[in-house]
Amino acid sequence: MNAPNDSDSDSAVIVYTDGACRGNPGRGGWAWAVPGGAYASGADPATTNQRMEIRAALEALRYWNAQSPPPSQIDVVSDSTYVVNCFKDRWWQGWQRRNWRNSQNKPVANRDLWEPLIELALAPEPASRVTFRWVKGHSGDRWNDRVDELATLAADRGWGESDPGDRSTSSS
Repeated sequence: MNAPNDSDSDSAVIVYTDGACRGNPGRGGWAWAVPGGAYASGADPATTNQRMEIRAALEALRYWNAQSPPPSQIDVVSDSTYVVNCFKDRWWQGWQRRNWRNSQNKPVANRDLWEPLIELALAPEPASRVTFRWVKGHSGDRWNDRVDELATLAADRGWGESDPGDRSTSSS
């Protein structure tokens, strides 16, 4: 699959995401990376692991949907069942139907991150079609290990890094 470029409007991107936290709550980091291409990470001095997992997916979608043109498809690969199941099991529909309350009638945690993530993930054309896929963490998946490393490093340092990569090269 190819990352977007000016001559390939039917492009697709696979993006791995991960969050990390030193203490929970504690110092956190998030990261996303496209195999062989662009990546970014960031940090938060006081957060939770779940917030960083959501933030990683959110920042990846923000980046890729801002490209001109955006990719036709974004496949988000995460080791967070919290992130993946929100979309796979359509938790977001129940949250919205219940005015952002969960099945126990409590306010949905991390709503400030969920709302923009859901908006980007479900945006109509010309935005990218977005899918979410789960990968087992710490299981030897090269790119899941890479985003784990980037997120952990960001949490430890207190700052992230980025590289836009060569968007005209293969991402698989």
